[in-house]
Amino acid sequence: MAIRFTIVCKDRKSLARAGVLTTPHGVIETPAFISVATQASVKGVSPAELLTMGAQVVLGNTYHLHLRPGEDIIARGGGLAKFMGWPGPTVTDSGGFQAFSLGAGREQGVGKIASVFPEEDNHRDPDGRGDVSRLAANSGESLTRELKSLVSVDEEGVSFISHLDGTPQRLTPESSMAIQKALGADLVLAFDECTSPLSPYEYVKASMERTHRWALRCLEAFDGKQQALFGIAQGGEYRDLREESARFIGGLAFEGLAIGGSLGKSKADMHKVLDWTVLLLPDEKPRHLLGIGEPEDLLECIARGIDLFDCASPTRIGRNGTVLSPLGRINVLNARFREDAAPIQEACGCYCCSHFSRAYLNHLFKEKDELGPVLCSIHNLYFTVSLTRRAREAIMSGEYKRFKDSFLASYSKRAPK
Repeated sequence: MAIRFTIVCKDRKSLARAGVLTTPHGVIETPAFISVATQASVKGVSPAELLTMGAQVVLGNTYHLHLRPGEDIIARGGGLAKFMGWPGPTVTDSGGFQAFSLGAGREQGVGKIASVFPEEDNHRDPDGRGDVSRLAANSGESLTRELKSLVSVDEEGVSFISHLDGTPQRLTPESSMAIQKALGADLVLAFDECTSPLSPYEYVKASMERTHRWALRCLEAFDGKQQALFGIAQGGEYRDLREESARFIGGLAFEGLAIGGSLGKSKADMHKVLDWTVLLLPDEKPRHLLGIGEPEDLLECIARGIDLFDCASPTRIGRNGTVLSPLGRINVLNARFREDAAPIQEACGCYCCSHFSRAYLNHLFKEKDELGPVLCSIHNLYFTVSLTRRAREAIMSGEYKRFKDSFLASYSKRAPK
């Protein structure tokens, strides 16, 4: 076993639990938020700053790192953690999410939850990781119409048209395992297909069954001696498929389990998916909810038994001038903050709030200074990492429900804009 997971406390009023996940490169106290380092960097935030804010683990993207700089270069550099100067545990996804984000997600302008990406102004970049105009230019497409899929899926794997240069690319369960072995992360994910929340039942069922066959191939191909392989339960928004997948994936010899795929057309749908799925997963293995990290989602999903989360949202919205606060989101570009001497959040503790005002952030964005997005990203990551740490403390003290209810009562996306 490459990892050891110990549950140290369970909440008596929900499925929330506090645990300790021991990996080859360090300990992760759960629940924990995983900072997304898609291309071996958390955009605009150094590893030293991540450590200062209490971040425990980062996630790199197999598809993107395979394209550039290539897993061989990273392997020669000592593996993902050493290559990017990060002293703690790392995770790599499988590349399966790109089967959706560069495929149906790109065509339909939706994320894993159909209602989420449009409100984040991310219609044209469902992957959340690239420049839209560049994507369109490289594929010869116009921004005035929907983008075309760069992906085709078959029984053996997924074929991509590179969003970088248009060259053909191919990922299979076997090649994903080989790439992730070279990247050297502590936790690696089985190769799967993430379906669109707009996909019909018949397609989601066929995709789930194919993902199950791919899971078996991943287990057969996986030989990372110092790595733990997580299986991924699929099934879209359909209860029978979610339950079938949870039983199948949960019954295989994975060291950890992830919940992936589309999570419905609303956040209420996501909650139902977790209610159907979590109770059918082995209790003793860590559970990772893929691609979810909004503050309210973290607390609701922790209450439903999730241990690990990853999401690019804190840095993505920070680069656009949107910051998180106990009252919800704030857009520092708004003219009302031009003379506001207050920090984003009083008594926050992050570097941004300790030194800078909303007026200064407003000024940086108006001047298009790169420091603005960096400071907002630092605050948002600190806010998110701190929230999961406080959730863990509340579980340990037996006060999780009170903590969750109090936070959600004040948190609103209708905070002062």
